[in-house]
Amino acid sequence: MPFRKSARIEIVNQSEKPISLLYYNIDWIKKESISEDTPYFYAQYRQEYPVQKGRDYVLLNTEGKGHYVGTVLSVRTRSPSWFGEGDEKIYIDGEDKASIWGTGTEDYFLSAWGLKTTSTPYFGVPYFDQWGIVGGHTSAYRWHINDPLVFNTGIKVTFEHYGWMSADENPEYKEHSWNEREDDYSSVAFWYQTGEPTFESRAPHARERRLPSLDKTISAQTYTNAQYHGEGKATVQNLQIHPNGHLLYMPPRKEKAWIEIPFEIKEKKPQRLVLVMTRSYDFGRYQAYLDGVKLGDVMDLYSEEIRSHEFHLLDFWPEQGKYTLRLECVGRNPRSTGYYLGIESARLRERRPRVREYGHDKNKDWRKKPILYK
Repeated sequence: MPFRKSARIEIVNQSEKPISLLYYNIDWIKKESISEDTPYFYAQYRQEYPVQKGRDYVLLNTEGKGHYVGTVLSVRTRSPSWFGEGDEKIYIDGEDKASIWGTGTEDYFLSAWGLKTTSTPYFGVPYFDQWGIVGGHTSAYRWHINDPLVFNTGIKVTFEHYGWMSADENPEYKEHSWNEREDDYSSVAFWYQTGEPTFESRAPHARERRLPSLDKTISAQTYTNAQYHGEGKATVQNLQIHPNGHLLYMPPRKEKAWIEIPFEIKEKKPQRLVLVMTRSYDFGRYQAYLDGVKLGDVMDLYSEEIRSHEFHLLDFWPEQGKYTLRLECVGRNPRSTGYYLGIESARLRERRPRVREYGHDKNKDWRKKPILYK
């Protein structure tokens, strides 16, 4: 990060909590002078929650002379299935048509057939929670250190936001791979250039960078009384993965092991039923039911390490009224040492507005044929 006269580096805490630990290390080299045409380093943050319909997502648009050296892209999915069919399109020196036009988001990040957690010196995916869900999070990076994108008068770096999408989000009620999706995008572009840059975006306050909630949350911790579970004990346990606690149910055996969580629907609209569960070394296998209707496959809650996991069960248009979610133990993984269950919450997750607009499933009876779009 070259500078001629001075440099100032600040760390600003915009969270609602104090910083308890902070470590930094700054290395620099003093030179007698630097060339007049030495490019300066820049980084630009942008976000669109969600990305704009009919327009590619713009990471950077600047005039000047320099070279582009890196991308960080983060996506929260608002639709089921794979988001990353969109190509990178990079316009050099005022081009009307991009001279650098890729073959897909995962290809730009030097992967293929999707993304998964990985780390290398020049590309990687430090965070990828679950594949194909509504509300999944991905963050990927690529550094153009050995392959800088050189420009003389300007550069525009964009991504299409196309991918697979569920049938109920298409006007013709068909599932295919080339849909314009409306996910939540944020990014940082890194580059060097001479002269005064013309990019306009500046990072908003952390309050504005925070992703809006998609969920109506039914906390499970409320339902530890005996009327809400079968044999065994239920309690609230605090964990690092669930700072506000989760319901820990500890049955001695699979027989008569169950929990129930009641909730109420006040408006008929398209929603997805999601369970935020805990997986651990002594947890069992459970089957979910909603008002007696079996939902999805058996949920295996075993894991060598304690971790949180979302189980997506149902896409539906529930009528107003009261409902009961029931989880029944059906056994345990051979590696598990118990039949325990941990659940942080049941959540009614918002679907994209176009699901309501098209209304394909509005009058379908989810009890007769439960659907989960993937």
